[in-house]
Amino acid sequence: MVIKAADMLIARRADTRARADFATWKMMAKLNGASALPMEAQNFLTAYKKLLEQMDDAQASEATIQLMYRTYYSEMGGAGAAPEVPARSREPVADSGNVTAFRRLPAKPKPGASGPNAQRPLPVALIFGCLVVVYVAIRYYWR
Repeated sequence: MVIKAADMLIARRADTRARADFATWKMMAKLNGASALPMEAQNFLTAYKKLLEQMDDAQASEATIQLMYRTYYSEMGGAGAAPEVPARSREPVADSGNVTAFRRLPAKPKPGASGPNAQRPLPVALIFGCLVVVYVAIRYYWR
């Protein structure tokens, strides 16, 4: 069976989407947010939990991702059965077990903003004074 380039492109996109969605949904389930997920996601997570009773986490994850991949492939318009995606684009599902909240990084110092040769911004009063002098000079010149 010859696989068209368009179908292979769809296959890669479907595989990437399936892996990303599964990782997101799995994390949402760990954070007790599975009820906020769409029904399709909840169905895939239910299938994952059933597979988890029969096999270890890595195998259950991969089997669920393959199920999602085949579904996404047909939804995206792939012709026929979903082809096997090359292994180079696959990455194992990372499961760190702990979740950390996002934190803002401290602001980066501007280059040259510190040290003895740093330029200081003009004070507001000096700028205002210059504007007043320009205004008075223009008014005096027009009389």
